[in-house]
Amino acid sequence: MFNLLSWLIGLLSLVIVIPAQIPLLGWANWIALPFIVVGIVIGALSSSDSGRNFCLVVLLIAAVRLTLGGGIL
Repeated sequence: MFNLLSWLIGLLSLVIVIPAQIPLLGWANWIALPFIVVGIVIGALSSSDSGRNFCLVVLLIAAVRLTLGGGIL
């Protein structure tokens, strides 16, 4: 159950992170980060690791975009 919940939170975060890749929308990654962290924590409580790993990939995408944009753009 936790794994499914982690997947759903990861998908919600991905829906926020994908448009944030457009220039001047990088601030949306800051909105997605708390959701991603919650998804990672819930995924860590699960017996399966796939939901947690999916959230980690989304976190990596958001973190790289924030790094390239200087944290704002």
